[in-house]
Amino acid sequence: MSKKDKVFTVKVRRDFCKGCGLCIEFCKKEVLAASPKLNRMGYNPAEAVNSAACIGCLMCTQMCPDLAIEVYSG
Repeated sequence: MSKKDKVFTVKVRRDFCKGCGLCIEFCKKEVLAASPKLNRMGYNPAEAVNSAACIGCLMCTQMCPDLAIEVYSG
């Protein structure tokens, strides 16, 4: 199975996210978007809105200053 055929799951830990938008800006596949709902800290966290488009590049995890994003394969 090639990387192209793999399925990836993107998990955003809502209460760790400050809504800076770096992950959204750097995701070339538009997997993430700002949630309309506030988290416990009063921020609009990122959320995965198109996980099927994720290619597992991990750019979102690298850009997140709060380590609030995890990407799983399988």
